[in-house]
Amino acid sequence: MADLKRVYQAVDEQSALAALDDFAAVWDKKYPKISKSWRENWANLSTYFKFPEEFRRLIYTTNAIEGFNRQLRKVTKSKSVFPTDDSLFKMLYLAMLDITKTWTGRRQDWGQIYPQLALYYGDRIPE
Repeated sequence: MADLKRVYQAVDEQSALAALDDFAAVWDKKYPKISKSWRENWANLSTYFKFPEEFRRLIYTTNAIEGFNRQLRKVTKSKSVFPTDDSLFKMLYLAMLDITKTWTGRRQDWGQIYPQLALYYGDRIPE
């Protein structure tokens, strides 16, 4: 994983491709599908490098999403059968409300990220 991190943490697309070559040289014998998949999907993956570094860090960090999904699974795991789809949606909605009440943390670099978001997605950010 550390070798693959060098790809998506590279400063630009050329450095990322060089890191992918290094990854392939080390790991292709054991896991040939990884670098092949990255290369086949590079057109989509490389759009990531069009954003500034601070913004990219926000994109590749999935801890908040994983934690949110884990809490939703915990709620639904206790009840294995739902009478209707609506009952499941209601339970997930109420769980989401409870989960988001505890969100108080702030990113230290938000002052740098917010202006970048406003540049790229200003029409989506409310005043």
